[in-house]
Amino acid sequence: MWFVLLIINGLVLGSTYAVLAVGFALIFSVARLLNFAHTGLYMLSAYLMYIFMTVWQMPVELAIAAAIVGPPVLAIVFYKLLIQRVKEHEFPIIILTFSLVWLIQETFLISFDANLLGIEPYIKGFTEISGVRVSNQHIFAFLVCVLVLLGLWQLLARTRLGNAIRCVSQDTETANLMGINVSLIEMITVGISAVLAGISATVVAPLFAIDPHMWLHPLIIILAAVVLGGMGSLIGAVTGAFFLGFVEVAVVSLIPQGSFLRGAISLLAMGIVLTIRPDGLFGVVFEEERL
Repeated sequence: MWFVLLIINGLVLGSTYAVLAVGFALIFSVARLLNFAHTGLYMLSAYLMYIFMTVWQMPVELAIAAAIVGPPVLAIVFYKLLIQRVKEHEFPIIILTFSLVWLIQETFLISFDANLLGIEPYIKGFTEISGVRVSNQHIFAFLVCVLVLLGLWQLLARTRLGNAIRCVSQDTETANLMGINVSLIEMITVGISAVLAGISATVVAPLFAIDPHMWLHPLIIILAAVVLGGMGSLIGAVTGAFFLGFVEVAVVSLIPQGSFLRGAISLLAMGIVLTIRPDGLFGVVFEEERL
C-alpha cells in the first residue's frame, strides 16, 4: 500500500515539476535566458488563487483563469521593459530576474507576513486506487499537468507557431533571414513559459502550503532537472523532473525527517547521474538538436 502511495505522490509531484521545468527550459532554448524568476511567477499564481478564492470568494473557474493570466502579463511587461534591453548580457539578466522574484516575495511578506496559507480543494472527493484513497485534487493535478505537456508537444510539433519557435531555438540568425520575427517569438515564448508556471500553481495550490518562500525549493529542483536532462532538451527536462520528483517523495516517505533532506538528496542524485553522463540524460551536443 505504501508503495502505491509513493508512486501516486511521485507522479503528482513529478508532473508539477515537469511543467515548471519545461517552461524554464523552453525560454532558455528560445531566448537564451536563465529566468530565475520562473518559480516566482509560480508563487504569484498560487497567491492569486488564494486571494481570488479565499479572500474575494470568486467562483473557482474565474479564479483559476485570473491566476493563470496574471503571471504571463507580468512576465511580458518585465521582458519588454527590462530584459529585452540587456538580453545579450547574462549577468544583468540574472540580477534582474532575481530582483523580480525578490520583489514578489517581499510584496507577499508585507501583505500576508510569513504565515502559511491554504486553499480548500476545488475538486472534491476521493478515488480508491489499489486499496489507497487518493484525493481527486491529486488526480486532477496529475492529469492537467500531463495534458499540458502533451498540448505543448503538439503545439511545437504541429503548428506554424511551434515551427517558428523551434527555428528560433535552433538558429536565431537563420530564422531572422527566413522572415521570422525573432523578437515576437521570444516574447511569445516568455508568455508561454509564464502560463506553464501559472497552470502548475493553480492545480497544486490546494495541495501545498502557500508562503512567501515557496519559490526557492522548486527553483532548485527545476534547475537540477534541466541540468540532469541536458540543457536545451525539453524531453530531458521532463525526464529529470519526474526522476527528481520520485526521489524527493521517496526521501520524505522512507527517511525519518526526510523533508529536511529532500533537496540535498535530489541534488546528490543529480550529481551521481552527471558523473556517468556529464552532458545529462538527453544532452544537446549540437545547436540544431535543440527542442
